[in-house]
Amino acid sequence: MQELTLIQKLAIFILPLIFAITVHEAAHGWMAKRLGDKTAEMLGRVTLNPIKHIDPIGTILVPLGVYVMTGFMFGWAKPVPVNWNNLRQPKRDMGLVALAGPGANLIMALIWALLVYAGALMLAHFQWLAVPLILMGVAGVLFNAILMALNLLPVPPLDGGRIVYSLLPPKQAQAYSRLESFGLFIVLFLLVTGLLSVILGPVVGLTIMILPASDIVAELIPVILSPARS
Repeated sequence: MQELTLIQKLAIFILPLIFAITVHEAAHGWMAKRLGDKTAEMLGRVTLNPIKHIDPIGTILVPLGVYVMTGFMFGWAKPVPVNWNNLRQPKRDMGLVALAGPGANLIMALIWALLVYAGALMLAHFQWLAVPLILMGVAGVLFNAILMALNLLPVPPLDGGRIVYSLLPPKQAQAYSRLESFGLFIVLFLLVTGLLSVILGPVVGLTIMILPASDIVAELIPVILSPARS
């Protein structure tokens, strides 16, 4: 398959990226509501409407800037507010609310993988529709696998950090929570040193491997990540 143009890459990246980061946040709000906190619901954040979750910087400017500089897209949505005191069992439920985000990404990765499979079945007769569907599905699988793996890092305030906090005994959990002030610097250090890709790579790879159409996804990831042709 030939290299994609910039317009083609943006067309297949935008929807998967927006829904990967917005559905992730909506899942936090949905789980918080189920466990007793309606803060996100009252603010209209328990919705799949991307407009409610878009952060002008993290969802638009940063992804475009990162793409121009690196050829890849990454970003974030507005965090969903959760009042931990409203949860029925705050310490336990904090972990469940945190787990809902990566869980939603795994479900979305599965849905995108099924679309890749459907596109492959259509390829012989409806190539005009099947090719964009397959490429968008590959992007969706990749973005959701990366976002899931990143958020499962046991570094507060990432979801993985909150999950670890909920599992630790109270004294150890309190000590562990002090890492939150350094969480961003830890992630940046891992990114700059290249350790982040070393850590996330196996998780992303395993996630893709267990999904339908994993061979097609693995084959086309280099295509969607290759530099855009002019």
